[in-house]
Amino acid sequence: MEKGKRIKKEEKRLNAIFRDVEENKKKTVEGLIKRAAFMRASLEDFEADLDENGFVEMFQQGEKQEPYERKRPTADLYNTMNTSYQKIIKQLTDLLPEGKKDSDELLDFLGGGKS
Repeated sequence: MEKGKRIKKEEKRLNAIFRDVEENKKKTVEGLIKRAAFMRASLEDFEADLDENGFVEMFQQGEKQEPYERKRPTADLYNTMNTSYQKIIKQLTDLLPEGKKDSDELLDFLGGGKS
């Protein structure tokens, strides 16, 4: 599926989970959801690239230098974005009403649910 469609699908899913957030927190949640959806789609793309091409590549500084293995830039991007994504998810879950934090929907979202 194209990245834009995956982002919209994720935004829709997250909006359903966070629909009961207090009115004064909705703008904050809206922005975090947009970032989280983009990051999730991007992370999926990075993961596919890393699965296909690996985390390291051979690199040669100059013609007379021996090639050596180095971490691919995609691996750094993935690690940085994954950390930021986890922070956003934490922020989002902290904004949920107390009764909603233990819901099946949230557990599914976080990967600990039944589905």
